Amino acid sequence: MRNILPVCADAKGSMDFSRAPPVDSRMDPGQSAVLPTVWEALRTLSSSEDGDCILSTLGSLKRYLGGAESPAPPGEQEEFARRHFSDVLRCLVGRLSPGWLELLPDGQLEDLWASFFLEGPADQAFLVLMESIEGAASPSFRLTKTAQLLARFLRAGRMAAVMEGQCRQRAGPAFPPLQDALLSKAVGLPDHLGNRLRRENLEPFLPQNYFPLLGEEIVRVLQALVDSLRGGWDCSVSFLSQVLGKACVHGRQKEILGVLVPRLTALTRANCLWQRVCWRLVECVPDRAMEALLTGLVEAALGPEVLSRLLGNLVMKSKKAQFVMTRKILFLQYRYSTPMLQSLLGYLAMDSQRRPLLIQVLKELLETWGSSSAIRHASLPQQCYVSKAVLICLAHLGEAELRDSREDLLASLMAGVKSRLDSSLPAVRRLGMTVAEVASARIHPEGPPLRFQYEEDELSRELLALAAPPPAADSPSEASLAVAPVAAETTDRGSADRGIPQARPEGTGSDLDSDDELVPYDMSGDRELKSGKTPAYVRDCVEALTSSEDWERWEAALRALEGLIIRSPAAAREVSVELAKVLLHLEEKTSVVGFEGLRQRALVAVVVTDPVPVAEYLTSQFYALNFSLRQRMDILDVLTLAAQELSRPGRLPKTPQCGSPSPASQPSSTQAPAWRAVVEERIRSKTRRFTQGSARRGPDASPNEFNLVAGYFFFPLIRHFDRPLVTFDLLGEDQLVLGRLVHTLGALMYLAVNTTVSGRWQLVAVLAEGLTLDQADALRWGPLWVPGPLPTGLCGFRWLWPWARPSWSLCGPFASMVMPMCAGACCPRSPPSCSAFRLSDCWLTCLMSCWKPGPGWQMWQSRTLTRTAGCWQ
Repeated sequence: MRNILPVCADAKGSMDFSRAPPVDSRMDPGQSAVLPTVWEALRTLSSSEDGDCILSTLGSLKRYLGGAESPAPPGEQEEFARRHFSDVLRCLVGRLSPGWLELLPDGQLEDLWASFFLEGPADQAFLVLMESIEGAASPSFRLTKTAQLLARFLRAGRMAAVMEGQCRQRAGPAFPPLQDALLSKAVGLPDHLGNRLRRENLEPFLPQNYFPLLGEEIVRVLQALVDSLRGGWDCSVSFLSQVLGKACVHGRQKEILGVLVPRLTALTRANCLWQRVCWRLVECVPDRAMEALLTGLVEAALGPEVLSRLLGNLVMKSKKAQFVMTRKILFLQYRYSTPMLQSLLGYLAMDSQRRPLLIQVLKELLETWGSSSAIRHASLPQQCYVSKAVLICLAHLGEAELRDSREDLLASLMAGVKSRLDSSLPAVRRLGMTVAEVASARIHPEGPPLRFQYEEDELSRELLALAAPPPAADSPSEASLAVAPVAAETTDRGSADRGIPQARPEGTGSDLDSDDELVPYDMSGDRELKSGKTPAYVRDCVEALTSSEDWERWEAALRALEGLIIRSPAAAREVSVELAKVLLHLEEKTSVVGFEGLRQRALVAVVVTDPVPVAEYLTSQFYALNFSLRQRMDILDVLTLAAQELSRPGRLPKTPQCGSPSPASQPSSTQAPAWRAVVEERIRSKTRRFTQGSARRGPDASPNEFNLVAGYFFFPLIRHFDRPLVTFDLLGEDQLVLGRLVHTLGALMYLAVNTTVSGRWQLVAVLAEGLTLDQADALRWGPLWVPGPLPTGLCGFRWLWPWARPSWSLCGPFASMVMPMCAGACCPRSPPSCSAFRLSDCWLTCLMSCWKPGPGWQMWQSRTLTRTAGCWQ
């Protein structure tokens, strides 16, 4: 800021008024007389503690502002304002203190001090105030006083004087650094004051209060400029355009345009000069701010008439504005409301110079609407947005304008209708039918009309209302609300046609054949008929899932597969591996509700029905190539759920052998007589019972079916975990799957507890011991499944110590709960050193099992131990 406003300072940055200033010989005598007076006044103000002396000095300086009884000549006033005013203001801010203001009673000195900022050149006063606020210590007396003075500055309307001074540069172009500083400080004032004042911020500096005030000040400046133009004076609105554009770029369109647009709407209604000023105001906005300003104007303007008065033919003069109005708002964004679309497209249709743009927009909209790629990749709200824009364009264009482009429009329309009718979403199909009916009637009225049978909803009624030609409204508010009465009238007319029978002329021959008296059937409970037949055999399901192009049959086969596998286990075992392969590679081709759940339950049913071959296939595919991480985790989930189902006691349905049977299950011949029930009820009412046992016993114990097949689930999964593949590296990038694998192994160990094969599962302790040293959260949480099923002699705490350091208070109770025999016997009270966790103690277990440690495991083990060495010191 000190490079923008002239400052009389020495090399250290402090003002020195002890020496007389040099007089420039090029100055005329009138101007050179100002400098000694100002220099003497500044020296007095910076050093004097006499209130009367300071008062007389400030009075002599105020002569140059024109506020005294005997003002200085105009030449001296201009010289003072241009060369010395900023130095005086800085000197006044530098002297600001509680003791200095109390040199005169009744606040005289403070009022005189503030008058220099409120009555002098507004641009210099504003910059000095902002400079002093940014440079003052926080919190301090000086900061509080300058902030309060700035609030008075804004309430007094001085911001309008700042902007008006930049618009009245008659002596040549303005100083660019000064304008840039004013622009930055004027728009960023809420941010600057908020950073400095923080919790002590004042109400006028809040964005929701400041930007509406800035909008009011812009209207005041425009009013002054219009008056100047009427008087024959030249002026510019370029600075106002930059302020408006920068405020919109900062995201304050709603605050500033909410005040500016209603005022300009009223001022431009019957005044051509105001319209020209508004057009020039928008045209001078920089290109980088054009999009933010135009979107805010289109949202705030009430109808196309207001938009046309505010913008003029801006889209014909500015390429940036044309791109925003005809491309970005219509094709790249779809968050705007229907009235905003009507305002935008109505603006293009209101002038003969802009109507060719509307025809071009319609062609591009229909090309996008008819693109099959756009239909597949665009969301339903975006397709509705484009459809509304198409119908609004057709409503504004006449038959003669559409005749020249009829062939291209019909081709795009038919392509879009075909693509939408092929869609599986009912809303997309209904959208295509509605737009096709309306657009075909507008584009080719002589041809055969398109008619579809579809159920009307709110969206279709809105689209039909948009297709009606816009009525000639007397005011913009009527034009903006013209759609609502049409939609309501359409709805009312439809309800009246359905509910009230129309009067027919008597004596016609159609009375005898009329069916108006017939009562319609109640079809509210009808269901949609399925053309595909539900498969009755497992092989039919396999065939439908692999080679069928009938999507209804494909969906029916997927939904019926689980039940067929459970009802026909023998038939399922014949094709179990093939069925598992089909389900593992199955992809969702249509929008089936609950597809992942149906696929997973069918896979679990196959594994439960034929565990050995299907488990061997799934575990072999876990380490195979060309599988995604999602498929590998699906394999782990399916194996866990299948093991849980196999280990569930009483899995097969059995006839109840105990408990009180239900009355429906007993034959009528064995029912107790009535007198016996009366006796039993009398005994029950007179018997005192201290406790009431359960009426039913638990289910009988049954063998764990997972016992015989547990090895096929467990050992193949742990066989190759340390051997990286081209696309799968458990010890490298795919640690998420490694954590899920350890979780699955722990679940399998828990589900196979007390089985004969569980004794050989001590191998998983070696893997869990290494995983607890890893930094990844998923790998440290995975081994928590392992300590519970391990035999007590392994001491799960030996590998749990390194992992438990970040939250030892949580790990201790967990370990004592899952391993009560070991928690108090062999675990130390404090964490041991990392050297105690060598993996060499369990290599004998590894050699006894089917897994051999590879180089990948050894490298990962050494890297993990090196990274966590000394973590307990």
